[in-house]
Amino acid sequence: MESTTLTPELAEKFASLALAHVEREFPSKLDHVMTGPEEVRGPHELHPVFYGSFDWHSCVHGYWLLARLLRRFPEIPEAGRIRELFDRHLTEIRVAAEVAYLRQPLRATFERPYGWAWLLMLSGELARHDTPDGRRWHAALVPLADEFVGRFHAFLPVATYPVRVGTHFNTAFALALALEYARVVDDGPLGELLVTKALAWYGEDADCQAWEPGGDDFLSSALVEAECMRRVLPRDRFAAWFDRFLPRVERREPATLFLPATVSDRSDAKITHLDGLNLSRAWCWRSLAGTWPEGDSRRALALEAADVHLAASLPHVAGDYMGEHWLATFALLALDTDTA
Repeated sequence: MESTTLTPELAEKFASLALAHVEREFPSKLDHVMTGPEEVRGPHELHPVFYGSFDWHSCVHGYWLLARLLRRFPEIPEAGRIRELFDRHLTEIRVAAEVAYLRQPLRATFERPYGWAWLLMLSGELARHDTPDGRRWHAALVPLADEFVGRFHAFLPVATYPVRVGTHFNTAFALALALEYARVVDDGPLGELLVTKALAWYGEDADCQAWEPGGDDFLSSALVEAECMRRVLPRDRFAAWFDRFLPRVERREPATLFLPATVSDRSDAKITHLDGLNLSRAWCWRSLAGTWPEGDSRRALALEAADVHLAASLPHVAGDYMGEHWLATFALLALDTDTA
């Protein structure tokens, strides 16, 4: 099994993987509503910053991975290439083109909510870079981040119901990431909106049955909801909420949450999502473990479950492009929970 901590060696591996795909334009899966024949254009023309990595959101969180690793390991061999990439692409002109794309008709739901949340995570990570370069990159990205903040403000008040699937549309995952951004940049109104919506959607949930995994899940609908509420609630209130939500964890129930998903074909773009499920479960279990004191049996169970899920999929972040263009991001979440 590979290391279950974020080492410089793993940081180099993840950075090399991301650098190999964030500027790789093809193959490409566009989320692109065309209003006329003049909009039949390629990824680089449509998205001058985030045109690589098979799809827009994967490119965004590929940049997040690189930004996080550059801050955590500024001396890795790939650091110079990361800085050059950011200098080329995180510019006012290129970001303005991404904003202009969003403002065209019929694009209000573009990448909602997964891509929205990851763009805010990238902006928040750049805000943590206390260097002249970091401040410049962050400033360049602010207009795009502001666009998605505005979309959260417009969308959440009219979103009556949460989305509990294990894929991109999961609302708990988006709220969790967006809340991290709001706290990093001290956006009080956004943070208040996110907390209010999370409480309205999930505050009364109890006795979760965890009907997962589905065949193309990369998020645990159960655990990511718990991780969202961990970020929303004070520790004592979260403990009471979790005891209602998953009341039999000490008995390893629901059993599915402790059993890694089987990935039968890593060349299949949907089936390989299940590697992401294993990695995102590891992230959630590690984060949740910290809410229980030493000696609490649930803490040990959560850490064990995280390690088992990491062992199942961490060795497979590279190999086939269907997983290689995004899995390292979720591996980084799992391995770097202490600084998330």
